[in-house]
Amino acid sequence: MYGHTEIANIAHMVTVSRPDVVALVEEAANRVTGGNKTEAVALGMRKLLETETRRGSLFGAHSGSVKIREGVDLLKPVLDVVPDAQSGREIAR
Repeated sequence: MYGHTEIANIAHMVTVSRPDVVALVEEAANRVTGGNKTEAVALGMRKLLETETRRGSLFGAHSGSVKIREGVDLLKPVLDVVPDAQSGREIAR
């Protein structure tokens, strides 16, 4: 089976013929899904889509779910003073 594997469902079939990709699918399937190549590919595709979604929006898949009042700067520091840890000063105890 090395060098060629098929991942199929009722509606579609995908043929992977690159030996390096086949080896990756087989390794992932053996490590993560108990040998289920279809599920290994599905997990990989979900992760890829999740990563792409996060890149486009600060709030991921829930874009628009957080409303920020006018005048609020999310990049502005919250504290008015420099924390000791950031300034290098130590707290006397």
